Amino acid sequence: GGTIAFISGIYEELIGSINQVNLKLLTTLRKEGIASAWKQVNGNFLLSLLIGIGISVVSLAKLIRHLLETQPVLIWSFFFGLVLASILYVGKKITRWHPGTIILLIAGGVLAYFITTLTPQEAEVTYPYVFFSGALAICAMILPGISGSFILLLLGMYKPVLDAIHFRDIGVIAVLMAGAVVGLLSFSRLLKWLFDHYENLTLAVLTGFILGSLNKIWPWKEVLESEMINGKLKILKEQSVLPNAYEGDPQLGMALIFGILGFGFILLLERLADQKSN
Repeated sequence: GGTIAFISGIYEELIGSINQVNLKLLTTLRKEGIASAWKQVNGNFLLSLLIGIGISVVSLAKLIRHLLETQPVLIWSFFFGLVLASILYVGKKITRWHPGTIILLIAGGVLAYFITTLTPQEAEVTYPYVFFSGALAICAMILPGISGSFILLLLGMYKPVLDAIHFRDIGVIAVLMAGAVVGLLSFSRLLKWLFDHYENLTLAVLTGFILGSLNKIWPWKEVLESEMINGKLKILKEQSVLPNAYEGDPQLGMALIFGILGFGFILLLERLADQKSN
């Protein structure tokens, strides 16, 4: 999600809009009314975004899930091409290269790659830990290249969160959401400050994050460890392998086509974003 927001040219506007949710918003609401508060928080933009997310979930979630189960190599090839093109797109936003930007790009890539190789841990479900998990996961969700659900898995909170939703454990859900809200509002302020003061360096780190995340979406994987979670097989640890070492049908020709389609989709999205800005 963070990657697509970046590619479509709305990332900084999204961070800026989230950043407007603060105590000043309450003052504006009290003194000037709903219309002024709505304008301050860029309500039309956020509402459009939420509607788009909702439509996507309703219309595409089942299809994507079906494809991931039946054609994993092809769907991951498409996403690999998509993310690969996004690295070039985000990298082009860096206006001045110097040793600092190069070092931070490499550091971001190494960190993201390292995260993709970690093994999920078991955790004791306490309210402080749930709060911390929610805050960290939401920060990951708005960073390009890092998955919030994967962070929950690493923290050992993926199954507890699913269980809390399934059994309607209001306490755990409320604490998790509180952590997510605090994390989102706090981290958006940090990101906005970094963009305002160190844009090139921030872009370098984000480009590195996306680059390092390619390991997670490499189409050909060998499963090392898995577990049934709420009746669904969840991959806990896997490693990337070359197509000729893949246990199933590598579908190399079709994978290449789908990768090119993903790459081309980003080029199209970039062109549409440029037309919008002009």
